[in-house]
Amino acid sequence: MNKYLKTLELDKILEMLVELASNDETRRMALEVRPDSDLERVRYENTKTNQALELSIQFGLPPFTNFKDISTAAKRAKSGAVISLRDLMDIAAMLRQIKSLFDWYRSCENVETELSYLFSQLAPNDWLLEKLDRSIISENEIADAASPELAAIRRKINKAGMQLRETLDKMVKNKTTQQYLQESNVTIRDGRFVLPVKSEYRGQVSGLVHDTSATGQTIFIEPMAVVEANNDIRILQGKEQEEIERIIRELCRECGDYADVLCENYKICAELDLYFAKSELAAKMRASMPVITDDGIISLKNARHPLLDSKKAVPIDLSLGEDYQALIITGPNTGGKTVALKTAGLLAAMTMCGLLIPVSDGSRISVFENILVDIGDSQSIEQNLSTFSSHTNKVIEILGTADEHSLVLLDELGSGTDPVEGAALAVSIIKRLICNGARLMVTTHYQELKVFAIDTPNVENASCEFSIETLKPTYRLIVGSPGKSNAFAISESLGMPADIIAEARGLVSDANTRLEDVIGKLEASRIELEREREQAEMLRKEAAEYTAKIRADKEELEKNKADLLEKARLQAMTIIEQTKAESNELIDELEKLRKEKDKKDFSVNVSGMKSRSKQSFNKMYDTANPITGGDPNEGYVLPRKLKRGDTVFVVDLGRKGIVSGDPDGSDFVFVQMGVMKTKMNISRLRLEEPPKVTVGSKPVKNQRKTGRVGVIKSERHGKMELDIRGCACDDGIYQLDQFIDQAVMSNISMISIIHGKGTGLLRAAVHKRLKNHPSVKSFRLGVFGEGEDGVTIAELK
Repeated sequence: MNKYLKTLELDKILEMLVELASNDETRRMALEVRPDSDLERVRYENTKTNQALELSIQFGLPPFTNFKDISTAAKRAKSGAVISLRDLMDIAAMLRQIKSLFDWYRSCENVETELSYLFSQLAPNDWLLEKLDRSIISENEIADAASPELAAIRRKINKAGMQLRETLDKMVKNKTTQQYLQESNVTIRDGRFVLPVKSEYRGQVSGLVHDTSATGQTIFIEPMAVVEANNDIRILQGKEQEEIERIIRELCRECGDYADVLCENYKICAELDLYFAKSELAAKMRASMPVITDDGIISLKNARHPLLDSKKAVPIDLSLGEDYQALIITGPNTGGKTVALKTAGLLAAMTMCGLLIPVSDGSRISVFENILVDIGDSQSIEQNLSTFSSHTNKVIEILGTADEHSLVLLDELGSGTDPVEGAALAVSIIKRLICNGARLMVTTHYQELKVFAIDTPNVENASCEFSIETLKPTYRLIVGSPGKSNAFAISESLGMPADIIAEARGLVSDANTRLEDVIGKLEASRIELEREREQAEMLRKEAAEYTAKIRADKEELEKNKADLLEKARLQAMTIIEQTKAESNELIDELEKLRKEKDKKDFSVNVSGMKSRSKQSFNKMYDTANPITGGDPNEGYVLPRKLKRGDTVFVVDLGRKGIVSGDPDGSDFVFVQMGVMKTKMNISRLRLEEPPKVTVGSKPVKNQRKTGRVGVIKSERHGKMELDIRGCACDDGIYQLDQFIDQAVMSNISMISIIHGKGTGLLRAAVHKRLKNHPSVKSFRLGVFGEGEDGVTIAELK
């Protein structure tokens, strides 16, 4: 990594990336990440990191493990060598990693990303993984399940060992033998079962001597009775070792056959781990992907230095390269000038490394071939370099490298020498860098550079904000306004004697004083304008929220009003119909009693009851259908009395209807609206006069007649069913005539008239009219399923 990137502390960012990697290979790759100046590659790398972040947010991080580098072991196995159980276990771990990544991506609902090409190359081998897991217990032990032969051999060894122990246990428990033994335990020497015999009884136990204790008091003897059994166990153990070696060779051969795929998948898993480590780093930094270009334009919104505490760091807005080529940043010490420089350079370097950066959406950053930096004090006693000399050496090197594809960051340019000469030198350096086409950011305290930025096109001032009230920096970067150093104010707050500060103020030249005063006034005006803008924005948001709330409340009220009105109307109509049915039943009963008794006073009572019931119905109909809203024709008076056949407009319902009966004495009338007939007060009705039709030069009124002759305009559509239940006979016949006319005009051949059963008067009137109507061919009563005696079916000509 070159010294400029180290100055920007890119190495610390890569160390943070290393900590998020899961294995050594990925850590090595992370440390080797370097900025790339190729636009397409940078965009591609950033896109893959961004898509890894999106996948992690949607489906969680993939299950990466600390897998080992199996390339060498796999290649050795491919060449026919026998590798260790440790190497085979590492290969099994690699196979598990491949399988887990393959399964994770398969569960991502077939999401296509730029990382899909890596996931598609993963080749899990479930068969080999299962065999390795089944065969190896540890790096020193093969499992019984590795092969049936190995399991059988081990069963025989265990059985022979148990039998041999039983024989020895019997000898140990024998009272005669016990007195010869040092202890009542069976031990093993050189892989053979032996008894610990006291040295003085050596001749009392026949057998083979295998060992002697360190003191010489105990001799380990293999009794002759178990020599053959021990020999059998040793033979079986030899067979076991041969089978283990055969199993290991077989596992090595199968891993060797799969070596090329293993090595390739190892690299793919490490590469995927790197992209998801980058995405995890982006999540921790709350980073996003900017618009990436190569035009030298930087536009950062709410940018934060990634190495500062995100809870304390103040975001800055920074732009360079679009409206101006050079940015001169001024302001007090510890105000954030150097941090602004480092933020711009480090975020550019991170983007070129394929890392997302902590900025808000809408940010834009360019790739550069060179990021050239002179930040910090590099004085050297050994090299006899002062601060000024070290800065000068760096600037000379930068001048020789900088071109139109370079970003140059210079901290305290021209400092460390005479202020007049230093300022003049700084202006000359800035001019040269601008001529070279470099994008340039410079921090300074020199007044001359502030004036230079004001007077020179393509150069802009910026300042780090300083609060005069608290005498502390706010760390905000204000582009377009030069900053004050505020040395006097800061010194006074630190306890500098007032007389020294007063004398110092007097020593400052008038030109500098006037410039500082102008800058101070500009700063005060800017702060006031920002405060007013914030207040206006707050008021605008409050007004928008209040308007939205009022609109929502109004919509809710309208909805509730309509729902409540409809609910009330349905309830009222239900009550009316229920009351009407109960009243009809009562009247029918009274009619029956009247027929039985036929008393005069009783008939009078019945008539009075009908009258009261009728008045009650009228009141309930009016209540169930109230006029809603204000009446635009309030005070309207009917131009004449309504009569049957008049067209009227129902104000509260907004519909037209036809008067189907003469008004009664209480100003109620029946109005037919489609198939529905309702009794309502005439105050709700507006008379609709029929339009005049001009024939030749004479106006003729359009008249409605019972027949079809003379009707200028009729409806061309009709219905097949007429419900006249509850109507008086003459009213029902009137509706029947209109219904038949509409049916004939609509070419309907079969109609149904619902008249109900009741007393049978309405049915008789209907049949009489149908019998004499010229358009009726035949009629009959309904059958079961059609309404029976309550319905008449008529066939039209």
